[in-house]
Amino acid sequence: MTLDDESLQEWVAEHPGWSTESGVLTKTFAFAAFRDSIVFVNRVATLADQADHHPDIDIRYDRVRIGLVTHDADGITEKDTAMAHRIDYATSNR
Repeated sequence: MTLDDESLQEWVAEHPGWSTESGVLTKTFAFAAFRDSIVFVNRVATLADQADHHPDIDIRYDRVRIGLVTHDADGITEKDTAMAHRIDYATSNR
């Protein structure tokens, strides 16, 4: 079940850096170097496999954009916000 607009906006307001773009929950992470970006992406890949919920990932040298949406539900769900929490935790421990 997708999150309603009010719930989604409340969640975004409480989680710095996250926003919605065209129905996708997104955040761009910045790193000191390309290698750091790749280390982060590998952490995200491990989390995604564990949760069986895989984000769209765009790597641009020292920046990584994550996009989360539950395609089966055709929108953003609690699976996406839960994955966003896991990704934020992975970043806080770099």
